[in-house]
Amino acid sequence: MKHLSIYLFIIPFLVFANDRILPSRIKSVTVYLSGAQITRTAHCTLSEGSNEITFTGLSHKIDESSIQISGLKSVSILSISYDKNYLNKQLNDPNSKSWQNEKIIHEYNIKLLKNKILGLEEEEKVINSNRITSGDNQTLSLEKVKQFGNYYRERTTAIKNEILKINVEIDTLEQKVKALKQQLSELNKAPETEQGEITIKFDAITDTNIDVTLTYFVSDAGWVPNYDIKSTSLNTPLSLAYKANVYQKTGQDWNDVNITLSTEQPDYNITKPELKAKYLNFVYGRASNSAWKGSKKGYGYNPSVKKVVGFITDNSGSPLPGVNVIVKGTSIGTQTDFDGNYTLNIPYGQRLVFSYIGQETQELPIYASIMNVSMSEDVNALNEVVVVGQGQTSRADITSAIGIIAPETAVQGKVSGVQIRGANSLSSKVFKKPLYLIDGVPMENFSKEDLDVNEIQDIRILKGSELAIYGTRGNNGVIAITTKKSNVKEELASTEFIIKKRYSISSDGDISAILVNSFQLSAQYEYFAAPMVNQNVFLTATVNNWEKLQLLPGEANIYYKGKYAGKTTLDPFTVNKALVLSLGIDPNITVERNQEMNFKEKSFTGSNRILNRTYSLEIKNNKSTPIDLKLMDRVPISQNKEIKVSSMEFGRADYDDKTGLLTWKMKVGSKEIKKEKFTFQIKYPRAQRISL
Repeated sequence: MKHLSIYLFIIPFLVFANDRILPSRIKSVTVYLSGAQITRTAHCTLSEGSNEITFTGLSHKIDESSIQISGLKSVSILSISYDKNYLNKQLNDPNSKSWQNEKIIHEYNIKLLKNKILGLEEEEKVINSNRITSGDNQTLSLEKVKQFGNYYRERTTAIKNEILKINVEIDTLEQKVKALKQQLSELNKAPETEQGEITIKFDAITDTNIDVTLTYFVSDAGWVPNYDIKSTSLNTPLSLAYKANVYQKTGQDWNDVNITLSTEQPDYNITKPELKAKYLNFVYGRASNSAWKGSKKGYGYNPSVKKVVGFITDNSGSPLPGVNVIVKGTSIGTQTDFDGNYTLNIPYGQRLVFSYIGQETQELPIYASIMNVSMSEDVNALNEVVVVGQGQTSRADITSAIGIIAPETAVQGKVSGVQIRGANSLSSKVFKKPLYLIDGVPMENFSKEDLDVNEIQDIRILKGSELAIYGTRGNNGVIAITTKKSNVKEELASTEFIIKKRYSISSDGDISAILVNSFQLSAQYEYFAAPMVNQNVFLTATVNNWEKLQLLPGEANIYYKGKYAGKTTLDPFTVNKALVLSLGIDPNITVERNQEMNFKEKSFTGSNRILNRTYSLEIKNNKSTPIDLKLMDRVPISQNKEIKVSSMEFGRADYDDKTGLLTWKMKVGSKEIKKEKFTFQIKYPRAQRISL
């Protein structure tokens, strides 16, 4: 074993001293929305003068211009080159290295045993030579002859037996070597894998050791935001889990590494636009808007999406039939139906292009399985893509709500009895011996030393039905504390989430879900209906102070009362002061919209045509509890002085004269039926046509 240990110790030096190939390991990975930065470390032993070192087993998707080297001390770099090689799979198989080492060890032991046989054979030769010499030069007594004879016989027999045992041991080892060679041979038959390697020529002023850090950017990796939103009842806060779906196909596994998620996109074109003078002249033929405006930053490609559905409207909210929806760079596409809906399977491709005559062509990454788009007909306006969850409305419909409790305003000092501002208004009994919930887990004997205030994401005092769940254990109050799952770092043009837990992510393109953070959001619940565009009634939750959450556009799975309610798209880029989430459709509430007909009214007066419109709205609450309902409809807005809209009657609705939107906010009791009505008149030249 002593010889074996020495041999194992010198193997790396025998290999690397000649080939100058050094191993390196991935220390950390910064994953961008598209691409990733890899940080590897390696220990280098350099001799005085020029040293050429090759780092192999790297990704074959490295951007060569992104390679950086640090940790050089007094060593300088003469040159850096990046190449791609097709390396045999034997070099990458997790068993290959151990098999190869085992084969080398067995072969080494075979050589040692064969050397031992040579030594024994030499001893046998010496014995035989000495026997002949002694017999020729001396006259021995009979007793001496017997003694020499016994010695020669016993020693020769012992040598022969030992050589036999060694040969048996050699045969056993050779069988093992043969089996290992067969296993390695099977690996050789596997297809070759493309890998990258970086060769660096160092210049050292003296013999030295350095710890080199290599960083480089790789493509075919990224992360996509994903959310789980849960609500247990209409009187409880929303629970929002902010997750990252990380994927990579870089050719190298990331094993047990530190992960940082960044909202940056290094491969995004960051060249600032240039605005030049516009010179007017008469043109002939159809004018075109040739200015390229670029796509909106922040939407990331989601490789897990294989099917997209959506609803496309114009800037007034009316559905657009016949809109072309094409996977960019392919012939795969579809058109919206009469109601503006589309469904498209995505076998491959990363972006969708939306085009329609008279509307701005829009392009978006395939970032979610629900992509609702509002198109604009103003060719001079900036592209504005509004993607909202099913049943949600425009930003003009968002109402205020109670803000979330931020740690910096809710906690003072360590969590000992939890010193909360405004706590004096609560009974002192609550803070005697409260029950603490740490990330949903009851902690009976929680003390202030158990948790640092810097680790707190959110803190709340449970009330009502939430408190009742814990029975007598909650007699002195229940305090729910949510801890941070990542550290947030604000950069100049991005946000970084430094994940505390280490992860392993295989290079197979599969999704690895990483929890970024979790939040408890105070929300205002209400039902919403806009029967002109959708006959269903939606339960919504409005959240304020959403900008503190560092959210990005992504899919959200909705859970209500422990059941999966559906999927929606969360897009914080389309809202300002509040975020409205659609929690699903409630079939127990119905809203009907009907146009009342009056055939006695005149349709014409002079050269003008007159249209009188009266719409009735009927709301039925079949639930056993009363509800708060927000009901919306609209009156058309004239953009031509020859089209007159007048004689408007709205009843109890609020009217926005800029948008023409009507809003009723009402309470509807259990089993109650309510009715609303609105009217308007349109007058326009009888020779013209309009579309309502």
